[in-house]
Amino acid sequence: MLIPLLSLLAFAQATPPTPAAPAATPPAPLPSDVAEQDWRAIPDNELLVMTLTGNRTVVIRLAARFAPEHVANVRTLAKAGWWDASSVYRVQENWVAQWGDATEKKPLAPGVVKIPAAEYEFAGFTVAQRLSKADSHSTASGFTADGWPIATDGKMAWLTHCYGTVGVARDSAPDTGSGSELFTPIGQSARRLDRNYTVVGRIIEGMKYLSALPRSDAAMGVYATEAERSGIVSVRLASDMPVAERPKFEYRSTDNERFAAYIKLRENPAAPMIGSGLEVCEMPLATRRVPVK
Repeated sequence: MLIPLLSLLAFAQATPPTPAAPAATPPAPLPSDVAEQDWRAIPDNELLVMTLTGNRTVVIRLAARFAPEHVANVRTLAKAGWWDASSVYRVQENWVAQWGDATEKKPLAPGVVKIPAAEYEFAGFTVAQRLSKADSHSTASGFTADGWPIATDGKMAWLTHCYGTVGVARDSAPDTGSGSELFTPIGQSARRLDRNYTVVGRIIEGMKYLSALPRSDAAMGVYATEAERSGIVSVRLASDMPVAERPKFEYRSTDNERFAAYIKLRENPAAPMIGSGLEVCEMPLATRRVPVK
């Protein structure tokens, strides 16, 4: 057996190694691909972190420059810990999930304006990118440079109610809602709420927890019993959290040719897909969590 083994060893030593396959060439970027310079930081005081029972976290980006009085109330409520031990008490199929004080009897935190000014709409349709067609809710729509969906009737402009938008619940006018009771659409577009309810933000992480909650068959989707509600452990501004615990997020800016190409791609998809335009709520607006340094 020694001779055959020596022969095999000699053959193995004489056989040159197989050369490594050349590294695959990465595909060329598409005109619609996001570039690293398109990502911009969201300030800590514009991030609202809601912790639900079961270690579930929902992060909301606040629309501070579009609804300053309502967002000021939201910040005051968060600083006071007003939502701690409250709940998500309404989940209506194909409509909204709503949270706050289910009894509607809890006093507001000091400094909260009970009835802020109406912030349903504002002057100036300032967009970085405009969609090619109007829709049934507006004469034009598009996206601000800092990544908010916006629409207009030619006179006033407003943020649109899309899946994941955070709006302020209210009673009958002239009540505008203090910001203590908030909701988010969990089904089809809620555009008929545009200019009727104040938009204070958009959920950028954890929407899956709210959209997956059990629906209530009771009137308006309000849970019939306390046991059905989803508890809220806390709601805090990222800027009020310890530095090491603050989540960091960036949004994809829209004021560049790459986002314009992305819109064009979505409005006119390649065959065999068929497309003839885009509704503003159908356009994905990307954000990303970044490592805490």
